[in-house]
Amino acid sequence: MKHSQKEETPSWILMVIVVAQFCCTSLWFAGNGVMGDLVRNFDLSAHSLGHLTSAVQFGFISGTLVFAIFTIADRFAPAKVFCVSALLGALFNLGVMWEENTLGTLLSLRFLTGFFLAGIYPVGMKIAADYYNTGLEKSLGFLVGALVLGTSFPHLLKGMSEGLPWKYVLWTTSGLAGIGGVMMFFLVPDGPYRKAGQGIDFSALFRVFRKRDFRSAAFGYFGHMWELYAFWAFIPILLSSYQSLHPSTTFNIPFWSFLIIAIGGLACVLGGLLAASWGVQRIAFLALSSSLACCLLSPLAFIQGSEILFLAFLLFWGMVVVADSPLFSTLVAQNAPAEIKGTALTIVNCIGFSITIISIQLINTLYHQLDSNNIYVLLGLGPILGLLALRKGLFSEKASR
Repeated sequence: MKHSQKEETPSWILMVIVVAQFCCTSLWFAGNGVMGDLVRNFDLSAHSLGHLTSAVQFGFISGTLVFAIFTIADRFAPAKVFCVSALLGALFNLGVMWEENTLGTLLSLRFLTGFFLAGIYPVGMKIAADYYNTGLEKSLGFLVGALVLGTSFPHLLKGMSEGLPWKYVLWTTSGLAGIGGVMMFFLVPDGPYRKAGQGIDFSALFRVFRKRDFRSAAFGYFGHMWELYAFWAFIPILLSSYQSLHPSTTFNIPFWSFLIIAIGGLACVLGGLLAASWGVQRIAFLALSSSLACCLLSPLAFIQGSEILFLAFLLFWGMVVVADSPLFSTLVAQNAPAEIKGTALTIVNCIGFSITIISIQLINTLYHQLDSNNIYVLLGLGPILGLLALRKGLFSEKASR
């Protein structure tokens, strides 16, 4: 049953969407949270981190492409799409516990988990956009903040479950995903601003890029994505590399990995609130510039001897690397035609996550070949290109003020 557009959205709707998003996106890094156990139990190589992380990304890309081609998020009730995707993603996440797994089956299971995450993350943003026509930047700030917390949560689970079987992390994340999907299905009907699609529209994949402001937002997002998931995937390695250089230092790597990623959730909320007063593009530009500075300064962070400064640097990087994510999604949603808004968000996600595979594999290869902490400077290539894409839009926003 669809709400009237004149009816005020109940305040608890956003809370349900945010909690469901957190629960379901905990599937994303569930494999990373137990990576050491997977390597030991299934006799995997040291390169498995990059491969298993990329498998999730590739699955997500494939899923978003299928969802976009068939305009699934626009043709069907998005809460139902979200729920079915959450339940299937949870099922394939549990498959990682199968004792006969090989690298091939693990890659397949993580791929399928990523495939159904395509019905969770962009569809969750679509649901929020259907409810909040104004103040979308604040709503998506909370929503992407939930994604960040969900992404980091497996690291916290691992850190808290010392002495418990490693499968505990997988049981918990799959259980949360099931709960989140059911919550969305029963508690969140179609939003008042939803405009259903009229069938399969193959031209939608190309039509959304005809608008200049949409292209500016999309290309800014692509630059942001080059850096984001590679940074997240390699946080445990950043911490362990610093320990190797400074033997007197001892980190609780799962806990600090959680904290460095999770603090980005707070930054997403703060960025959304600031954008409401200062402008979406302006805050996105500031966050992307700050994360570029972190990329360029990363070699210096390793050679300085204070572990407190190193952790502070990573915490700051963890904030600014993702603070612009809901802002780019807001710009994409605002500049897409209403009847294909879900498809627009999905196809931009598809391209953005395709880019993450390249950056993750590049850093993974260079890490094993060069054994150098200077390689993270290359993550700055994305923010540079993203800032160039945002520049014209930023100037036009300033002119309108």
